[in-house]
Amino acid sequence: MSAHCQLTGRRPGFGHRISHSHRRSKRRFDPNIQTKRYWLPSEGRHVRLALSAKGIKTVDTIGIEAAVARIRARGGKV
Repeated sequence: MSAHCQLTGRRPGFGHRISHSHRRSKRRFDPNIQTKRYWLPSEGRHVRLALSAKGIKTVDTIGIEAAVARIRARGGKV
């Protein structure tokens, strides 16, 4: 599973790991991606979404129907 949120579009960030002696090496900041299954009443089926923690809170606020509409408007597949 790729590390990006289907709703918010969050992707990994990149930076440096800095040691005590201040030597730098590359690192990756992954978003907190969770796989959630929601019931979609308009289509009469469940959908499985890969969402960040903020994406899950957004679905709770706006509802699954509006969230799926946003994902489809961005060109995402549900």
